[in-house]
Amino acid sequence: MTDLQTHASPQPGYVHPSPPRAHYMVVGGDDNWLIRFGGNEFGPYRTEREAMLFAIDAAYNLGEQGEDAQVVVMDDNGQPRSVWTYGEDRFPPTL
Repeated sequence: MTDLQTHASPQPGYVHPSPPRAHYMVVGGDDNWLIRFGGNEFGPYRTEREAMLFAIDAAYNLGEQGEDAQVVVMDDNGQPRSVWTYGEDRFPPTL
């Protein structure tokens, strides 16, 4: 499903697609956590917190270059859950 965002436009109801967001996905369990980004895996990290901090740092640096970046983790149902978004959440984070 495409994430859409409505903007002011001369034509009522005109919808622009929102820009794609770079996702850093933190996956794993126990003492084997990875960061997936751009078809690559980085890690392993010993804890989820450690992986999230590295992912947030990378997402922040990408955000500083003008990209829309976000860090997500997989919940217990296998669905991605946002934990940090550039421009919306505090940096450095308090995890």
